[in-house]
Amino acid sequence: MLLRSSRINHLRTRAPRSGGQSPVGYACDASDASFELLARRVLGKVPSYFDVEKFDVTVEQRDNALGQRVTVSLAVVKVKVDGEHLISAAEGNGPVNALDLALRKDLGKYQSYISGLELTDYRVRILNGGTEAVTRVLIESQDETGERWTTVGVSPNIIDASFQALMDSVIYKLVKSGAPA
Repeated sequence: MLLRSSRINHLRTRAPRSGGQSPVGYACDASDASFELLARRVLGKVPSYFDVEKFDVTVEQRDNALGQRVTVSLAVVKVKVDGEHLISAAEGNGPVNALDLALRKDLGKYQSYISGLELTDYRVRILNGGTEAVTRVLIESQDETGERWTTVGVSPNIIDASFQALMDSVIYKLVKSGAPA
């Protein structure tokens, strides 16, 4: 059972805020699922489903089978589920698409819980100027029932911020599905 909205609102009012945002760019109001996971983590209510040991993303330009110049991204994600190491790779039309596909490709015993999960929206906001800017990524996801939720990632590295939001989306789906740890 997910946290009741009255408890979430209580935690939301106690979260440190500055100008409507928590520190370092996390926007609690815009990322309901990430906020709920944060609250559950504080209460010790988020199981450790899997550990990401590493991920890697490469972007290359090459000629496709039709001789056209294309840009392709390849992501490799290594996870540990119940002591088993699983490595998945996927190509995508961009680094975030490739990471999303690779992360959801094989999560072992949790695969059936996330099979209906899909990314439906991806938004990026630069929080301060310059090439060293902090980036906030909001990802909207949807499951097979049509339920939607939003997760957030914040980092100076846009790929890292994106992966944080992707991870929260997968973990939120596992929590709401009642997946066993």
